[in-house]
This record gives sequence, structure tokens and C-alpha cells, in this order.
Amino acid sequence: MGINQSIRNKADYIRDIVLSANDGLVTTFAVVAGSLGASLSPSVVVILGLANLFADGLSMSTGAYLGVKSEIEFEQRSGQKIKLGSRPLKNGLVSFVSFGIAGFIPLMSYIFKFNNSFAVSAVLVAITLFIVGIFRGIVSAKNVVRTALENLFIGGASAVIAFYVGELAKNYLI
Repeated sequence: MGINQSIRNKADYIRDIVLSANDGLVTTFAVVAGSLGASLSPSVVVILGLANLFADGLSMSTGAYLGVKSEIEFEQRSGQKIKLGSRPLKNGLVSFVSFGIAGFIPLMSYIFKFNNSFAVSAVLVAITLFIVGIFRGIVSAKNVVRTALENLFIGGASAVIAFYVGELAKNYLI
């Protein structure tokens, strides 16, 4: 396997890790923030968060699996050489594990019953989003501060939107 092929194989897994970790953090924290906006109890936050963690994690991993499998099938049908590192099951597993680990972070303070659970969760998520952004910057040879702040901004915006959707739903729909 040539150097370029090896780099492309690693890039596929890096893509899966970054995408899944970001999605795990953002969607699970959005559930937490939306639950807070709706004034739901901490036990409901944990239930909804865990449901999201497993359902969305499985969705992410099956999406990665089916995406890579579809790419291979397309390449086979069009007579292209299949990249050697394409392993749909491995891509799916990488996505599931990345999503699960990162998605657990917003729930930790609720599961372990910390005081000020939401504030602790928000700080942990912000730090993790920043770290994932730094990782993105390093592997893509981009400005790490910029990629870290970009990650933090996107995740933060999602949480703010989820909080207000929860609050609006509580006030006007329930």
C-alpha cells in the first residue's frame, strides 16, 4: 500500500471520529439543554440522554457502515479500483464508539448527580468541543485555535437553540 493510500485510509477514520464525536457531543447536549429549557427533572434528562446516546449512536454507525458499503459498491459497478482501507464494519464501529464516548460526556454530571449538573455538563462539553476542534486543526494542518473556536461555536449554538425550543414547547405546547 502506498503512502497516499495509507493517508486516505487514516483520513476516513479521522472523518468518522470527528464527525461522530461532534455529533455525540452536540446532540446529547442538545437533549440536556432542551430538557432544562422544558424544566424536566434530572432523571428525565438521563433517560432522554441515554435514549439519544444509543439510538443516535446506532444511527450514526449504521450510516457510516452503509455509506462506506455504498461507496465500495459504486466503485465496483463503475470499474474503479476499490480503496484498500474501505471496511464498512470498521468504519461503523469507529463511529459508534466515538459517538458513545463523546455523547456520554454531557450526561456524566447527571448520572453521577453533581451539584449544578447543567453547568458542569456545559463546561465539560465546551472543553471537549474545543479539544475535538484542536484535533481537527492538527490533522488537517489548519489553525487549531480557529478550528477549536468553530467547533465550540457550532456546538454552543445548537445547545442554545435546543434550550429555547424546550422552553417554547413547555410554555406554548404543553
